[in-house]
Amino acid sequence: MIDSQGRVDTNIRATVRLQFHKEFTLDDAVPLVPYFASLGISHLYTSPLTTARPDSTHCYDVVDPTCINPEIGGEPALKRLVRELKQHQMGLILDVVSNHMAVGGSANRWWLDVLEWGTISPYSRFFDIDWHSHDPFMKGLILLPFLRTDYGEVLANNEITVHYDQHTGEFYAAHYDHRFPLYPPSYESILALSTQRELRALAAKFGQLEYDLAARPRASELKNELRRRADLDSGMLSINECLTAFESSVSENRNRLHELLEQQHYRLAGWRTASDDINWRRFFDINELCGLRVEDPVVFEATHEKIFDMISAGWIDGLRIDHVDGLANPRAYCRKLNRRIGRLLSERNRNTPEKSFPIYIEKITGECERIPTGWGVAGSTGYDFSNQVSLLQHDPAGESVLTRLWEETSQRPANFMAEVYEAKKLLLTTALAGDFETVAQGLLQIAREQAETRDLTLGSIRRALTELVAHFPVYRTYVGPCGRSADDELFFRAAVKCAGETLSAADWPTLERIDQWLGTETLRQLRPGSSRTLRRQVLTRFQQLTSPAAAKSVEDTAFYRAGVLLSRYDVGFDAQNFSAPVESFHYECQQRLRRFPHSLLNTATHDSKRGEDVRTRLAVLSERASWFAEKLQQWRAMAEPLLRLTPEGPAPTPGDEAILYQTLLGSWPLTLDPRNQAGLRIYLERLLQWQQKALREAKLQSSWSAINQAYESACADFLTRLLTSPDTQQLRDSIAEAALAIAPAGALNSLSQCLLRMTCPGVPDLYQGTELWDFNLVDPDNRRRVNFDLRIKALNQARDFPELLAQWRDGHIKQWLIAKTLDTRKKHPRLFSLGTYLELPVKGEKGGHIVAFARCLEDDFAVIAAPVRSACLLDGDNSPRVGADHWHDTFIELPEALQANTMHSAFGGPDIEVLSGRILVADLLQNFPVNFLLSRKIEQEANS
Repeated sequence: MIDSQGRVDTNIRATVRLQFHKEFTLDDAVPLVPYFASLGISHLYTSPLTTARPDSTHCYDVVDPTCINPEIGGEPALKRLVRELKQHQMGLILDVVSNHMAVGGSANRWWLDVLEWGTISPYSRFFDIDWHSHDPFMKGLILLPFLRTDYGEVLANNEITVHYDQHTGEFYAAHYDHRFPLYPPSYESILALSTQRELRALAAKFGQLEYDLAARPRASELKNELRRRADLDSGMLSINECLTAFESSVSENRNRLHELLEQQHYRLAGWRTASDDINWRRFFDINELCGLRVEDPVVFEATHEKIFDMISAGWIDGLRIDHVDGLANPRAYCRKLNRRIGRLLSERNRNTPEKSFPIYIEKITGECERIPTGWGVAGSTGYDFSNQVSLLQHDPAGESVLTRLWEETSQRPANFMAEVYEAKKLLLTTALAGDFETVAQGLLQIAREQAETRDLTLGSIRRALTELVAHFPVYRTYVGPCGRSADDELFFRAAVKCAGETLSAADWPTLERIDQWLGTETLRQLRPGSSRTLRRQVLTRFQQLTSPAAAKSVEDTAFYRAGVLLSRYDVGFDAQNFSAPVESFHYECQQRLRRFPHSLLNTATHDSKRGEDVRTRLAVLSERASWFAEKLQQWRAMAEPLLRLTPEGPAPTPGDEAILYQTLLGSWPLTLDPRNQAGLRIYLERLLQWQQKALREAKLQSSWSAINQAYESACADFLTRLLTSPDTQQLRDSIAEAALAIAPAGALNSLSQCLLRMTCPGVPDLYQGTELWDFNLVDPDNRRRVNFDLRIKALNQARDFPELLAQWRDGHIKQWLIAKTLDTRKKHPRLFSLGTYLELPVKGEKGGHIVAFARCLEDDFAVIAAPVRSACLLDGDNSPRVGADHWHDTFIELPEALQANTMHSAFGGPDIEVLSGRILVADLLQNFPVNFLLSRKIEQEANS
């Protein structure tokens, strides 16, 4: 493995991603380690392991980064897992959430301390809170948008209650599961109502506390005194009597409670206020996730303390950084983390050979964007590869037919970037309005500081900023004190140009100034002082705005609105591109080898919008576009009686109906009989979950913030009757027949994708359970518990390949391919860690249906070949393998340096002859759908 500092370590061959939660714990993973080892996996790659919110299903909502989550077994279970991994010469890669923590509820002690003490809390610097809000009523306060509805209504309904915690001696307000500590001096308002003289005297002492650091130890003393008083029956009785005076069902009590809450360092508010009034950075638009300031050294050490301990102990062997683009300075963070880990490893490995420690970043790149070098990372989590192989598998000939079909059916634009632009403008005025306003107000302050710009209005700044962000072509830039890099400048120029085209001429000067303030004029050109500080803060906030604006508009909106072909809409995909030639795929592989040769390669993750094998099946529609267009028209006509009239019109809309049919085609289980009511009911429950999420994420007819129950119910009824009503049997049969008709070509795409992921430059990453067919939908569907017993049994079965091919629907052929390929990687680690990548020309009548390349190291080499866009070659065959006679004269041409007499397949079978530097594809793929050849020399070395 070559890490960011150039050191070599070939131990990391392949990873498997596991999602831990209380229903699948660390101890549950221990007995699975031998299975993963047999499959060829070298490292487990885990979801976050530190303590998350109770009952979390994903564990990205961390509430305590200083200890291992007890719900998944805690530190003892982690020790057992690490011990088992080491016994199988395997390692552990940990997912780290550096960007945010879960807030609200009652589990995050750091957050609760901030609520209690405000800016004098030692943890106030931990969270990305604007204590100097442009709203004068929020100065020194933090907005808490956790109430179920408006504050006044909640107050009137007695839904905010005041309590006393006898264990801690503290008073707090509560709203359902949310706990809001009260500022100790405000205890006076409660205890002063006591009939006991001692408690009234204690009230006065609380009221005398000053707002400074000295108040904290003094408050602790007073709380202990209050606990002693409360331990007496009469004391607790009196405290309870005081609390009844704050039950807000009575008008006088309501006013008293309101006055008490007004004394706090926070303002309680309904959840809807967050979009406009939020004064702290969230993870996207999620009110329960607050941004962390890991750029602060104290915060960095505190939030990474447990991780560093585990590295020092030798428990973990790599990190994945979640949502790195949310950080104030991703480059500085990654470099600092790399250096810190380097020191830990040096101390740990004083008497042993030093191994690399890869850091992978979750980074989504836009078109023409690449992960910056010099960050001290080994690469990304692999979304870019998933996009590249998807582009390879889509036939450009189908684009025009499917584009026209979508436009005519849905009456929505087929231009994906038009959907993104519309979605961004919506989000900047709704879910991200508060974040947007923070940047706009900051720009206004900058304008006011200079005589030549003081007349720029807030309205003009808002208009120009809106268009700039809406046209921004990437998630974010990384502008620093020295200004923009060449890439950043390119992205800014593109955004400014497009923004200028949609702005009125009157706002062009404002746009030019914003462009200047955000980087063309570097921070180093400014004198140190408040102006420079303000400029840096606004630049940081801008770069932290474009990232969620892109994510929310693309991943969580446009991907659910667009419907030309759903297989091109997934996390990390540049969906404005329908397909790409094989030369583009080769170029990207060569670039990865040059820049990040050990980046992860994924085709499925916990965040995928649809399973990897759903996408490969749907990609077949690009080859059968006219056929699909006819089917869609037939199905819409047959389903017309199922439509229901809602206030917005018939439901579902034509666009939503078309997306549903694609989803059915892609995810229809291979063994599901359309007349099996029990099986259809199970499938229906999964689809209903997907449908509700899809409708709300699209934000066209319904949304999470404004649920359209009538429309959602009508759509659910449509889907339910389609799958279960006797009246729709003919339609159901037709959809199932169509799904199974494209299934063999989809399966062949899947096997090709699988082989490419394991042999291209990089480290293949397998998402839990996807070693068999992956027809999952978006979460929570793709996070269901995996039946590993079934997979272990399948791997242990001794079946020859013809039987696996004949029974391909059970998915065992995919698992076999993974195990065989990873076993070969294990035998030849240097070839895949250090070997070059060589594009191999494919010539002949069907040359456009094969991708082929070689991995070379010194005199050793391997040849990999896989069919692409080959549905036409299956010719109705019910097996995911193109018959040898369909390849005709097609051959792979080897350069002279790689020519040998024969080559051996990693999958077994007879040797493949190399005649005059050519490999006939008919020979190569005579026995296997895809193939992986090794030169006889390295095969003999491996066997010896």
